[in-house]
Amino acid sequence: MRLVSFDPLQTLDIPGVRTIKPAHWFREKETVKSADWILYPEYWQVNPLYYGLKKRIFPSVSTYHIGHDKIEMARAFEAVCPENAPVTRILSRNEYATEQILDEFDFPFVAKEVRSSMGEGVFLITDKKALKAYVDRNDTLFVQEYLPISRDLRVVVVGKSVVAAYWRQAPDGAFCNNVSRGGTVCFEDIPDSALGLVEKVAIELDINHAGFDVAVVDGHCFLLEFNPRFGTQGLITRGIRLGRVVLDYLIEMSRPPEVPGNPRLPRAG
Repeated sequence: MRLVSFDPLQTLDIPGVRTIKPAHWFREKETVKSADWILYPEYWQVNPLYYGLKKRIFPSVSTYHIGHDKIEMARAFEAVCPENAPVTRILSRNEYATEQILDEFDFPFVAKEVRSSMGEGVFLITDKKALKAYVDRNDTLFVQEYLPISRDLRVVVVGKSVVAAYWRQAPDGAFCNNVSRGGTVCFEDIPDSALGLVEKVAIELDINHAGFDVAVVDGHCFLLEFNPRFGTQGLITRGIRLGRVVLDYLIEMSRPPEVPGNPRLPRAG
């Protein structure tokens, strides 16, 4: 199987991968065209690779497109699992936006920048002054109900299944639970309902490489967002090698489909 990677750090432990710098891919076009899979392209490469050259890419096109910003994610969650999506409003900044937000949300609520990760660009809005500061900085306003939690779940999906899940606990007095912002991890008492929800939604949306963030409030799960380029500290703690998981998935997806009544024959040894 011929594999081309545009991110060497993501594919360090996958054997036989040819690495190409994203900026050089046009000069390596023949190598790219002959590959069976293209791994971890940058976002700007996805359309020419997938639609132009008809290449199979990993993560999936859906992972890239839906995971591009929080607006895409929120609308996808609302479509496939509205009962597990926080109340969300997406507005353009105009003279009526602040009034509309205050009509629909009580303090506190959460406001986010539409393209951010690692806990950056997420704000707890507690008064009109904080809301004005957020509105003044953003052309597109993304507002969600506040969920009373002190920790959230990170559920990692690779391929068609969950490979890890852990709680992220915020430091005392902090709002964000991200490990990169000082949060700690715990692998105990992970609710099966959260794992089942994430796996179901990932399959429905064809998301095959993501860290989903889940809030659990009184036993009910809310999908907050997902990150296609998730941190791996929690996985390293558990000794999970993602490269092996990714390779097994690529091998599985490369097999020809079985035809009813004509089962796939084993390879000769």
